[in-house]
Amino acid sequence: MKSEVFYTVYQSSLGPIVLAATEAGLCWVEFSDGDAARLSLARWAKKWMHTENITYAPEFFLEATEQLDEYFRGERREFTLPLDIHGTAFQKIVWEQLRRIPYGETRSYKDIALAINAAKAVRAIGGANNKNPLSIFIPCHRVIGSNGALVGYGGGLNVKEYLLRLEGVLEHSEVGSA
Repeated sequence: MKSEVFYTVYQSSLGPIVLAATEAGLCWVEFSDGDAARLSLARWAKKWMHTENITYAPEFFLEATEQLDEYFRGERREFTLPLDIHGTAFQKIVWEQLRRIPYGETRSYKDIALAINAAKAVRAIGGANNKNPLSIFIPCHRVIGSNGALVGYGGGLNVKEYLLRLEGVLEHSEVGSA
């Protein structure tokens, strides 16, 4: 029997975010809404879950949306939802390292490479970061360039900046300096 993927659209202070989950946990997040997001979810589910069975089920996400509400209000620093993580072995190693970056802190791609004993894999770290299917929950927004610049974020650099500001990493005076 093929897996079923459930999804909803969460209305955040950044705009709509599509959340997807299986019975095992949250598996996919995208900063958008509409047909493009659903098409992206369908492609992801077919590749990683081997299913085209995708069901709109907002009731499945009550805990996830509550935790996101708390996060966006500045009341939550860690998520306690089960995650159903799908990726290559290397991506999963990188994503696990990202999960260790504390709220309100950042690391460079080089820091991540050194932490996983792959000092020469900085570009591959960037590639894995780019393929992270669980933005916010696996905090790839906390990874910055070695020079401190805000670089590369699938949701857009404005979203990355917003999340880092929310977490207290950036002050208002730093806008545009990265």
